[in-house]
Amino acid sequence: MSDLLTLRSLSAGYGKATVLHGISLSLEPARAIALLGRNGVGKTTTLNTIVGLTRYQGGSITLSGTDITRMPPEQRVEAGIGWVPQERGIFKSLTVEENITAVARPGRWKLSAVYDIFPRLKERRGNFGNQLSGGEQQMLSIARALVLNPKVLLLDEPTEGLAPIIVEELLSDLSGGGSQVLVEGERIPDECGSAIAKVLHSGQAGVITIEGRTLFVNVHLPPPRIIVIGAVHISQALAQLAPVGGFDITVIDPRAAFATSERFGASSC
Repeated sequence: MSDLLTLRSLSAGYGKATVLHGISLSLEPARAIALLGRNGVGKTTTLNTIVGLTRYQGGSITLSGTDITRMPPEQRVEAGIGWVPQERGIFKSLTVEENITAVARPGRWKLSAVYDIFPRLKERRGNFGNQLSGGEQQMLSIARALVLNPKVLLLDEPTEGLAPIIVEELLSDLSGGGSQVLVEGERIPDECGSAIAKVLHSGQAGVITIEGRTLFVNVHLPPPRIIVIGAVHISQALAQLAPVGGFDITVIDPRAAFATSERFGASSC
């Protein structure tokens, strides 16, 4: 099965600063990726680079076999990239419904479908963007991205301001519909547990936990896989992740664009 989205030895940053050093990631059809890590390790920069908002320094980005590396952001959207930024990016002078219909394209996700997921938006459909709460603005930002009917949906801190039940329903609906999702966050809820976890670290590696529980126990999309990205010692990373059984664990040093893989046994977590 060919990859839908591929970053190959990608380097990018802002101004003279380099933030991504030879990152390589791939997203296969009908898969989700949870991109985890603390502030400053390059999670948002990774998404911004896919969208086309950083200074390109090397490597490539392909979407469905098409090289989009040099495309401006608007052409990437046309090619099939959907994006929910941290800043939400809604039109505050338009109503909720106008915000959604202004960007809608033919496909599975229609106005009625996003209203089903976010009934609060239907209730507020006549309100302007600047009259919405933070959580409502986040719903609207996600709804706008969905009705673009993208090939790949990028979600930057998607759970910010949303109730857990809404997040659960959204992610369940996305996965059930075969959507390809790349999620960024310092904390990813349990509903993302069926995603492949790509864990970004700076300086050290370790098992990521949420509320004292290991995130990886729910990472079960075939093939089960964990990727740790960061300038870490390979043996140290593998040793710290060894208690997580039954996964392919890959450790990548972005500065050297180097990867190694180790197969652990099928023991349960």
